[in-house]
Amino acid sequence: MSDKVNAYQSILELIGNTPLIQLQTLVKGYPGEYYAKFEAFNPGHSNKDRIAVHIIEEAEKRGILKPGATIIETTSGNTGFSLAMVSMIKGYNCILAVTSKSSVDKINMLRSMGAQVHVCPANVKADDARSYYQVAKRLHSEIKESIYINQYFNDLNVEAHYLTTGPEIWEQTNGQITHLVACSGTGGTISGCAKYLKEMNPDIQIIGVDAYGSVLKKYHETQELDPTEVYPYRIEGLGKNLIPTATHFELIDTFVKVTDEESAHTARAITKSEGMFVGYTSGAAMQAIHQLAEEHLFDKDSKVVVIFPDHGSRYMSKIYSEDWMAEQGFFDASREVNQKVEYINDASAKS
Repeated sequence: MSDKVNAYQSILELIGNTPLIQLQTLVKGYPGEYYAKFEAFNPGHSNKDRIAVHIIEEAEKRGILKPGATIIETTSGNTGFSLAMVSMIKGYNCILAVTSKSSVDKINMLRSMGAQVHVCPANVKADDARSYYQVAKRLHSEIKESIYINQYFNDLNVEAHYLTTGPEIWEQTNGQITHLVACSGTGGTISGCAKYLKEMNPDIQIIGVDAYGSVLKKYHETQELDPTEVYPYRIEGLGKNLIPTATHFELIDTFVKVTDEESAHTARAITKSEGMFVGYTSGAAMQAIHQLAEEHLFDKDSKVVVIFPDHGSRYMSKIYSEDWMAEQGFFDASREVNQKVEYINDASAKS
């Protein structure tokens, strides 16, 4: 019997190999089988752990990152948390530029991991000096021995998922996957998975999920960036007002757009019916499946994998807040508010 302690050397060793879970309740009546790639099982509770550790370790191998260096990034929250976690463990400083659309929960989590956070206005053009893109670039130019991750234009973002997420999905489905449904923000997740899966079977359909107010779907169809498509929306980590080079549009078969309201309610429905506590973007991905099923895209032989990218704990002040949902006008006669919490006065309890 070995006397060696069976332990991991650090939490980073837990990144990847997330479970594939068959959906039951929300897909009743739909033909085929549906599976969720539950990325909240990563130690940083999102799929962004994969790119954070991959990009940082590649920079180390290339000699770009020196001890005590500063890592800078633009993020909707999840990439930032993953970068802050990896930076803390590896001994780097971390500065993050986020948009004002990021939830208070996400911002507090970033700070809890030791990151310095700059909150930038969400509804400004990408080339505006106040945008989180420009703020991150400025900080990078001002701080010596810093690197700018630049996930939107960094092909290592795609490579991380090509090397991990795509192969995991292929192996977990025993090569039987017919459709992949994934949200597109930076495009790294969907592009990396698509590259691997299409190499294994070019007939696999890759479906990107976009938001109303984002330019990605129309750009995929026309190869033109239409500024009239851009307007404010609430979903975080989904869609863009620019075209990221990390999105390999040629690997994506089609895009479907989803609304803020339906995505919020669908996320809550996943949590209540499937027992997976998921984030806003997971709701968007599942909402896309609902819409595609109604359009009869799937048949009895379909084996559909949907990526649930993050955890619901990041949205407690948003989609899981009754007050926030009401403020957005997301409750109406057809939408029931959650059960009220009943508080019992201890003083009135019988002995």
